[in-house]
Amino acid sequence: MAISAIESIEQGVAVCDRTHWGRIKVSDGDRLRFLHNQSTNDFQQLQPGSGCDTVFVTSTARTIDLATAYVTDDAVILLVSPHRRQFLLEWLDKYIFFADKVQLSDLTQTTATISLIGSQSDAIVEKLGASALIGKPYGSHLQIGEILFAVGSGLASPGYTLILPIAEKANIWEKIQELGAIAISEEDWEMLRILQGRPIPDQELTDDYNPLEVGLWQTISFNKGCYIGQETIARLNTYKGVKQYLWGIRLSAATEPGTNITLGEEKIGTITSYTATPTGHFALAYIRSKVGGVGLQIQAGEATGEVIAVPFVSHEYP
Repeated sequence: MAISAIESIEQGVAVCDRTHWGRIKVSDGDRLRFLHNQSTNDFQQLQPGSGCDTVFVTSTARTIDLATAYVTDDAVILLVSPHRRQFLLEWLDKYIFFADKVQLSDLTQTTATISLIGSQSDAIVEKLGASALIGKPYGSHLQIGEILFAVGSGLASPGYTLILPIAEKANIWEKIQELGAIAISEEDWEMLRILQGRPIPDQELTDDYNPLEVGLWQTISFNKGCYIGQETIARLNTYKGVKQYLWGIRLSAATEPGTNITLGEEKIGTITSYTATPTGHFALAYIRSKVGGVGLQIQAGEATGEVIAVPFVSHEYP
């Protein structure tokens, strides 16, 4: 099961059903300005056909969700984490004032999301008629019929994400597999996202952490001016005030999220996610920045471990 998931993304292409993720449509004339003011990335410079990842944060810059935004001619489609759709709909609605030209629509029940993941995904996208996307930047997208094709797999691996009417899902899913993609399960996705370091709400994205600690530099604009949480993020960056970072850990044994990480007798961090892999045990964890990073030897409960970098996040501003 897990071996085929890893091999398929390294040597071929996997396909994953992400329909349980949320899809929110933000429309009307002030949509870009509105999202610009509500999240960390720079929406004002986005043109139709482009996209980006962005983080919704609290007023004190604590993480709510990592979302992907696709800018179309008349709307922005937000792909948000499972279990965050309703919260974000209510959160965003709270900031729409009387004069704002902003409309929110929940597309989750009427649409589906499918992601292609892996080194050979270009070939399948070409056969599906979206070859114009090959080589384009992350978040670039185009519409073919009723299907939105976008660059980016949702992980650090290369790939594409499709958003389509729910009625078309079974047909497209079957066609993608006929073209050679290997279907992977939600459990496989979870293993891959932990190995690659993609953070999710309630584990790596919580009231305890800000986007700089997570390592989501690519989602943050430091030049765009005021937005919710901006003052805290700017201060942390200016004064190098990040006290902990998200890392991967190769472990000697299974462990549980919430397990303390220690160095000698000192607590230096906390496990946030764990997965068993074909080659051993792996976790994501926040570790205090002053004690070190890659190569650090740690203890997590009964397990020993080594800190490694994960490709989805970075701890240096690009």
